Amino acid sequence: MPTSIAFLAIAEAQQLYHWLPTALELARRDDVRISVLSPSERILDLIRSRDPQGLLDPVRLRRPPGPDTLFRQPSRLATLLLNYRTLTRFPVLVTTEITTAWLSRVPGFPSRTILIKHGAGDREGGYKQRHRYFDLTLVGGIKDRRRMIERGLGTEQNIVVAGYPKFELDTEPQRFFPDDRPVLLYNPHFDAELSSWIRHGPAILAALEALDGWNVIVAPHIKLARQVPPITSQAPHVRVDMGSHHSIDMSYTTSADVYLGDVSSQIYEFVVRPRPCIFLNLDRRAWQGDPAFAHWRLGQVIEDLADLPRALARAADLQPGFIDAQETAMRDSIDQSPIPASRRQADLILDFARANG
Repeated sequence: MPTSIAFLAIAEAQQLYHWLPTALELARRDDVRISVLSPSERILDLIRSRDPQGLLDPVRLRRPPGPDTLFRQPSRLATLLLNYRTLTRFPVLVTTEITTAWLSRVPGFPSRTILIKHGAGDREGGYKQRHRYFDLTLVGGIKDRRRMIERGLGTEQNIVVAGYPKFELDTEPQRFFPDDRPVLLYNPHFDAELSSWIRHGPAILAALEALDGWNVIVAPHIKLARQVPPITSQAPHVRVDMGSHHSIDMSYTTSADVYLGDVSSQIYEFVVRPRPCIFLNLDRRAWQGDPAFAHWRLGQVIEDLADLPRALARAADLQPGFIDAQETAMRDSIDQSPIPASRRQADLILDFARANG
């Protein structure tokens, strides 16, 4: 009988590429059956588009009331409750979201759960008590493993470094503008306490629209795009993306020349190839020494939007001084073994499934 493993696709599309390469790698192996469980036909269609050989077995879950778009899905907890009996048919469930931790707290729940921790950021919000209810957690790098163990969210035995399969998308740089001016990517986070956009959005947009000699991509975290009024701009050099394939498949982090942001983990998808970064400290936080802002050591930090043009003008000249810090931070945040992360994760998941089947 083949080893049965199910991947839960109950989150929005931005989490998809953190697990899909691993699911496809597992599905290519002998005596393994990989099911993908989702209440969304839109999400399943996107998965099918990345699985032309039909290696994965899509299972449409019962759907609670709520929207069905790539970036709006119904309550994850309601989805789990509505499909509880279906979920118990699978001995191992793999997910990238932490609502699924609820299942492990239900007396008698028979399945084992594996978390692939998505993202590689630094903010404290990436570490929740729910993390400790998973049987196995796969993290991108030693930073997450160290921090989770320090916070009592797992042990040296059940938190394992396994790389970042999203890097296997092989997204090529793209041209998003008709000219060759350098491209600035502004990528604000959704965290209301830390996001540069929540309190300063109109001023930031005005500063970006006033830039001379630059093209600008404004691509907020998709959760921010759901929380705030749509960002719009008539400036011909400004492209705003409130949620598309480009905003989740590394198209922008691959194609931009300079990164502008606050606390998004996408910074590590940008500096995998070292390039200039600028961070907005418009609330003048005392950030030095705070691990939640560790990535602010990877570029210039400005406290006034009036300083943005000068920071951009200096970015290329200052970048050599940041390369060592960027490369060190990448080694700590995301392990880039020559063995693909999807293969490493697949090995770990399959060994776990066979040992606990």
